[in-house]
Amino acid sequence: MNAMVLPAAGQPLRMEKRPLPEPAAGEMRLRVLACAVCRTDLHIVDGELALPVQPIVPGHEIVGRVEAIGPGVQGHRIGDRVGVPWLGHSCGHCAYCAQDAENLCDTPRFTGYHRDGGFATHVIAEADYCLPLHVARPPEEVAPLMCAGLIGWRCLKAAGERALRLGLYGFGAAAHLIAQVATAQGRQVHAFTRPGDRTGQDFARSLGAAWAGGADELPPEPLDAAIIFAPVGALVPAALKAVRKGGRVVCGGIHMSDIPSFAYRLLWEERQLVSVANLTRRDGREFLAIAQAQPPQVHVTTYPLARANEALADLRAGRLNGAAVLLP
Repeated sequence: MNAMVLPAAGQPLRMEKRPLPEPAAGEMRLRVLACAVCRTDLHIVDGELALPVQPIVPGHEIVGRVEAIGPGVQGHRIGDRVGVPWLGHSCGHCAYCAQDAENLCDTPRFTGYHRDGGFATHVIAEADYCLPLHVARPPEEVAPLMCAGLIGWRCLKAAGERALRLGLYGFGAAAHLIAQVATAQGRQVHAFTRPGDRTGQDFARSLGAAWAGGADELPPEPLDAAIIFAPVGALVPAALKAVRKGGRVVCGGIHMSDIPSFAYRLLWEERQLVSVANLTRRDGREFLAIAQAQPPQVHVTTYPLARANEALADLRAGRLNGAAVLLP
């Protein structure tokens, strides 16, 4: 097999040939059909998240074909197409797992972070954390659903059902998917991009946004809720300023730059500031059912596996509309 390996934080990925791995009990070997590139991969490569395992193969938005099955696996067959998300394992017995909050598990294992991920031709995954895929779309269009779609869905749920005027800060892979879901639910979407990014704003309007402007602007009317996908702490006070009394701001990233101090009056009047961490398998099943019933437009830029560093550079520089996807 071939894999793009991160030797250590801050270093470019390098291509390695490795022996084809065999699945252990409860595991499956997948032939990777596509793997999207997430901003979390960028945080890992750039050293903004401490690496628990070095070297590591990044990638946690995987669409794969089951090629080999280890002992004890049930519910999957050779040839099945499955998705592998960020959550690769939870303990099942800590207080959080017992409360149906496996996304907060005390001893989780994340794909492409604790265990090798999908920037490769093959990957080993724990079968119970693989999601069956019935979305009849090409693998490169399904791969971004595995994290951009799933975390976007969890953020939308955190925003609340009564958030009819919704702001999305950072119109990248997650926002471009969840904007379509929100619009289909009858919500009015306001998209916030980098100041002066007319291309990104036009892109947002083409996907149903009622208004699009720079993150330094206020929307035409107060928002019921805002979701921050961009990893920029300075957007927190900006979003609080944009939401109405009793409104909610949801931080959707696993990493964000420091939040600057801000006047208490921005939080007053029962505004709420919450974060979303990881995802659950229930989130996966819910969102994939929505994506199957109402398939969103998935805008992708594809790269051969060997050009993974280029894909990361384009994401880092903000040169993408939609998602970057690696094809082995």
